[in-house]
This record gives sequence, C-alpha cells and structure tokens, in this order.
Amino acid sequence: MVENVEELKVLQPVVMKQLQTIFEKNRTGHAYIFDGEKGTGKKEIALFFIKLLLCLNPSKNVPCETCRNCKRIETGNHPNVKQIEPDGQFIKIDQIRDLISGMTKTSMEAGRKIYVLHHADRMNTSSANTLLKFLEEPEGSVTAILLTESYQSILPTIQSRCQHIKFAAIPREFLLKQLQEQGITFSMASTVSMLTNNLETAISLAHDEQFAHARKTVLKLVETVRKNVHEALLVVYEDWLLSFKEKEEIERALDLLLFAYRDIVAIKANPQSSCTYPDMVQSWKEIALHTTYDRLSDQLQAILQARQNLQRNMNRSLLMEQLMLNLQEGYTFV
Repeated sequence: MVENVEELKVLQPVVMKQLQTIFEKNRTGHAYIFDGEKGTGKKEIALFFIKLLLCLNPSKNVPCETCRNCKRIETGNHPNVKQIEPDGQFIKIDQIRDLISGMTKTSMEAGRKIYVLHHADRMNTSSANTLLKFLEEPEGSVTAILLTESYQSILPTIQSRCQHIKFAAIPREFLLKQLQEQGITFSMASTVSMLTNNLETAISLAHDEQFAHARKTVLKLVETVRKNVHEALLVVYEDWLLSFKEKEEIERALDLLLFAYRDIVAIKANPQSSCTYPDMVQSWKEIALHTTYDRLSDQLQAILQARQNLQRNMNRSLLMEQLMLNLQEGYTFV
C-alpha cells in the first residue's frame, strides 16, 4: 500500500532516519531485527534498505529504483538477496542450512549478500542455533534482516548479535488516509482505526456487516442512555444481548462504547477534537453540554468496570443492567 519513500518517512520517520544514516556513514551492520506490529511497514522498509545497500546510483540516501540491481530486487530476482518464510508453522533447520549454503557460495555476484527472515520468531530451536553460529562468524560482506512481530520470542543470544530496529505503531492520520483511499467513509475509517493499527484488518472490519451493525447498536445505546434507563434496558435486551453473544463480541462492543464516551469528553474540552465517531459530533456536543467532567469520568470508569466483570464471567444480562444504571445516573437535562 505504501508507494514511495516520502510515505515510508511518514509511516516510520525514526526508522527511516536510522537506516539512511547507517548508509550515509557506511556503518552497515551484519544483522538487524526489524521489530513491530503487523502492518507497520517492516517488509516495505526492508525492501527499501536492501535496494539502498545494493543500488548502483543512490542519491541523497535513496535508491534510484531504475538501475539493474533495484529492478532485480523489486522483482525478487537478485541472486545476492534471499528471502525465507516459515515452512508451515516454523522456519526449519534445512531452510537455514540452505540459506547459509547459498550465502557462502562463491558463484554469487560480487558485493554484499543480504538475507531476510520473515517471522524470525518462528525459528525452532535447531534452526535458531544454526543461524546463531552463522551470525557469530559471518563470511564476507553479509547482512541479515530478521522481521518479527514478537521480539521477545527470539533467542536472547540472537538478539544480542543484531541491531534492534523498533517500528512504531502507524500514525492514525496515515491509516485514515489509506482507508479513505480504499473508498471507506471518514466516519467508518475513524472508528476502525481506533480498534486496529493494521491496514488489512481495518479494511476487513470496515467492510464487515456485523461490525457495522455493532457500531450502530452501540451508538443507539448511547443515545437512549441519555433519555431514560428503561429505554436503555430495552435496547440492551432487544439489540445488545441478541447481537453480542460471544465474549469477544461483548468485549469489542464495550470498547466501542468506551470510545463514544471518550469522544464526549474530548468534544467537551475542545469542540474541534477528532473523534472515533465523527458522524455523531452534533449529538456528542449536546450530551457534553448537559453533563460534567466528573460524571463523564464516572461513566468511563463504569464501562471499564463492566469490562473487568466480563473477564470474571459475570452474568452478562446482570452486567449490562448494572452498567445501564451507572451510565444513566446523573444526567440533568435543562
């Protein structure tokens, strides 16, 4: 989804600066761990870094994209670049042996050799120990890039021999832009970008009819809570409990409810605040006008408490009845 270097800089400004400085000062190490959540640009930035290291005509610490090396790297045909994916559940010892054999052959092209291990945390003990020996005694100009979403699952001995490059969560503004480019409305993009930092997951949620229904049910509940507790309880029994039966579904619904009350707090503090539910701003302003920060704080605490009670397997009907009473208390409309 990321198209150019400028977008990579927006996505991961610190990482991009680190890698470009490494190249500029000619301090390329023999091993790096790119550590970050799914969707934070690890693959794209690994590709950028590989091109930069092997590019024939780099300019201002950016690969040219047009030389023979850049084009071969882009199509996956450069003989000095090897990519390893897990074979089933794990990266197996034979894969690492084949990799090392390829990296040590003299028939490969001159210049730096680079290998990338995707999901490096999924090496089994044998493959991890085999790689460790190669990391301890790399032959020639070889650079390893290990990609992982679970840094702590990688052997400490491997961690200690690699430079740790930490990828930040995607900036919400970047994710919002990407979602809208996919044809998703600003309102829905604003909601799903609060639930996940991953573009693919966010797109999937935005197109999920069940999620759209969950969002609608939560907003309906917020609207009725401000009127009276009986209407709110009616929504609980006629909509909420019928829509959210699994524990995970209730958990997500409570998160969506929490975001709604956070919106109200934000709007009360600053009417121009960005919201999880921008389509509800007028309603949030009305609610904010007739309540206090203390009351909103109590309501947020009540939702968090309901979430805890859910984990303790409290009866779900009782849990929601209690929550409605706690949310409804204290509204003073004029």
